[in-house]
Amino acid sequence: MSVRPHGSAREHASTQPDELPPRLRAIADLMPGSMRDGAGMHEYDGRAADLSPAGVRAALAGLGGEPLDDPHDEAHLAAFENGLRYELGELEWHRANPLHHAGEMDLSGYEREYAPGAERDAARIRHLKLWPALADRAVDALDRLSAPVAKSLLGAVRGIAAGVPDDVPEDVRSEALAAHAKLLAHVEHAAEHGAAGAGLGAEALRRLMGTGEAMEVDLDVLAARADAERDRLRAELAEAAGRLAPGRDPMEFSRELTRRHPGADGVLDAARTWTRIALDFTEERRLAPYADGECRVDVPPPALRWATAMMAWSGPWERDTPSFYFITPPDAELSEAEAAEWMEQFSHTTLPAVSVHEVAPGHFSHGRALRRAPSPVRRALHSMTFAEGWAHYAEEMCLEEGFGAYAAERVGDPDWTADHFEVGVWLEALIRVTRLSVAIGMHTGTMTVEEAAARFSEDTPLQGPAALSEARRATFDPTYGRYTWGKLEIMALRERAKEQWGSEFSLPRFHRALLELGSPPLGLIGAALDG
Repeated sequence: MSVRPHGSAREHASTQPDELPPRLRAIADLMPGSMRDGAGMHEYDGRAADLSPAGVRAALAGLGGEPLDDPHDEAHLAAFENGLRYELGELEWHRANPLHHAGEMDLSGYEREYAPGAERDAARIRHLKLWPALADRAVDALDRLSAPVAKSLLGAVRGIAAGVPDDVPEDVRSEALAAHAKLLAHVEHAAEHGAAGAGLGAEALRRLMGTGEAMEVDLDVLAARADAERDRLRAELAEAAGRLAPGRDPMEFSRELTRRHPGADGVLDAARTWTRIALDFTEERRLAPYADGECRVDVPPPALRWATAMMAWSGPWERDTPSFYFITPPDAELSEAEAAEWMEQFSHTTLPAVSVHEVAPGHFSHGRALRRAPSPVRRALHSMTFAEGWAHYAEEMCLEEGFGAYAAERVGDPDWTADHFEVGVWLEALIRVTRLSVAIGMHTGTMTVEEAAARFSEDTPLQGPAALSEARRATFDPTYGRYTWGKLEIMALRERAKEQWGSEFSLPRFHRALLELGSPPLGLIGAALDG
C-alpha cells in the first residue's frame, strides 16, 4: 500500500553513468552495490566487486587522477578515495568483516520495482551466478575474522540465502546455495575458533571514523560530547515523562509506554498514518527542499528482515519510482515474549519518531533532494554519517517545530499527546548516543560487550537480548555512533548559520543549502554557509 504522492513528481535528468568522471567511475566500480541500490546506477545490476585481497589491491591502485574543477566536489571525492584507501588498504577491514562480502551477495535491491520484472529477474540470475566466485573470494579474504564478529553476524550471513527465489533455474540455485553454505561454514568456524578480541584500537577507530569524513577525530573529545549529550537527553526525558506520570521513574515509565503498540497486524497501518502526518508537516513547514515522489509502506523482502525499519529510496540515476519505508513485523517463529519485545520498537510512543527519521523530513526527503544534487559526485557518493545524522537531526528538529501538537490534532487517538512524541524522540536519541559511547569504549579497550550491554540496559529502554544485540553490533559496525555524531555536527552548523546569516536565517534556507551538498562527508558540511 502506498502513501499518496506529495506535490509534482518531477523527473530528474541526471548524468548518465557512462558519463561519470574517471575518478568517480573507479570508486563506483569498487562499490557496485552502493551504486546500484543507493544511487540507482543499474548498469551495476548483476555485477559485484572482487573483494579478494588481490582484487582489492588492484581496485585501490586505480583510484586517483586529475583534480575536479569544483573545489567542493574535489574534496568530497578525495575524502571517499582516502576513506577506501584506509578502510580496505591499511586497515584491510574486508579481511575481518563478513558484511563487506555479504553486501556483494545481497539480492534485496532487485525487489524494488525500478524496472520491469523480467529485467530485474534476469539481473538477479546474473548476480546469483557470481555467488560461487564471491564466496571463494570471501573465504580467501576473511583470514582475520574474530569470534565476536563472527558470532554477531551469523544471522546476517545466514539471511543472505533468503533472497534466493525458488523459481530461478535449478542449476543456478543449487550452485549459489552451495557457495553460500561454504561462506556460512567459514563464519561458523570463526565463531567457534576465531580470535577472542574484536577491538580495533583507538588509532584505527579514530582514522576509520575521520578519514572518509574529511575530519580529524579526537576520541576523548567525542566521548565527552557523547556523555554530555546523554545527560541532556536524560534531563529532557525526565521532564517530558514527568508531565505524563508525575513522580514516576522516567525510564521505568518509558518502558511501560514502549510496551503499548499497534500489534503485528496493525503496525503497517500505523506506520502509514505517521508517514502521512510527517509528509504533511514537512511540506507545510517547508522543512525539506522537495515534497514530491511516492513513499510506500510495506514489509521488506526476506533478506532485509533482520532490520526493524529502513528506507529504500528511488536513486538519483533511476526513473522516478516509488520509495519504500520498510517495517518488519515479528517473525512467525518468535515466541510470544520475543514477538512482544520486537514490537516495542514500534510502540505508539516511538513509531512517530521512527517515521520522521525514515520518511520526512528524514531519509525519504533526503533521497528526493539527492535526485537534484548538482553534480554526479554529490548524487553518487553518500556519507552514511551525514545521512543518518540528518535523519536523526530531523527527529529533534521536528520536536522543536511543534510536530507533537500538530500530530495530536490529526492522529485520532485521545490518549496520544505531544508529550508522547517528545518521550519517543528522547528514547530514540538515548539509544543512538549510547551507540556512540559503546563504540568508542569497546574499540579503545575500556568496555567489554557485557559492559556495553549493561550500558544499554541502564541508559535506554532496551533490556536483555535487545540490549545485548545492540552491544554486539559495535563489534562489526564500529562507526555506528554516526547517528549522534552527525546530528551534533549539523546542530552546531545550524548555530553558525544563525550567527552568520542573522535575520536572513530560516530553517528552509538552511536545509536547502545543506542538502544541496548531497550527502557530504561530515567535515565538508560548512560549505552550506558559503552560498
